[in-house]
Amino acid sequence: MTAEEYYQLGNQYRKQGKWHLAINNYLEAIALDPDSPAAEAKQMLEDILNFYHKDAYNP
Repeated sequence: MTAEEYYQLGNQYRKQGKWHLAINNYLEAIALDPDSPAAEAKQMLEDILNFYHKDAYNP
């Protein structure tokens, strides 16, 4: 698969809420092409996941 294909597959998983699969595909895309848009997508997804803490909403 190409970096673009991994990036697109990562986007599909992200839209389905399968975060770990999305990140794994973004990492594959970045490994093949460090300048891939997957690098920014991965960073944004990590920021979202780091922001959301279930414990903070359930004291």
